[in-house]
Amino acid sequence: MAVFGVLAAALGVVGLIAPDALLTVMGFEPVPAGGRADGDHTLVFLTSSSMAALNMGVYYVLAALADWKAFFRWTVPFRLLTCTVFTLAVVTGRAPAGFLGVGLWEGLGAVVTGLALRYEKRAAVRTEARA
Repeated sequence: MAVFGVLAAALGVVGLIAPDALLTVMGFEPVPAGGRADGDHTLVFLTSSSMAALNMGVYYVLAALADWKAFFRWTVPFRLLTCTVFTLAVVTGRAPAGFLGVGLWEGLGAVVTGLALRYEKRAAVRTEARA
């Protein structure tokens, strides 16, 4: 959880400081300065998404430091939902193929988190059984 949080926060900072770099990482081609049409709110959306990623990253780090298991459990279904939505965005042509990595990252994170929670729960049950 802490690793995911740090990465999310770092990417949020990148998006706030260098939005074109973040667009490139996600598989989008940045538009040169002055090349955006009137009414193009890509940078506004990117700024708000980056700020959300920064905040979310901090939440994840704080939850990891507090070992807040309930928070960890809550993230699993929502990260799987995010994986599904982002993957479908690529499959349906709404997003470039490079964006698939974002969906897969969310899906992998959800699976790893779910498996870790399951492992810890089973280990606790075994420990209690021995006592």
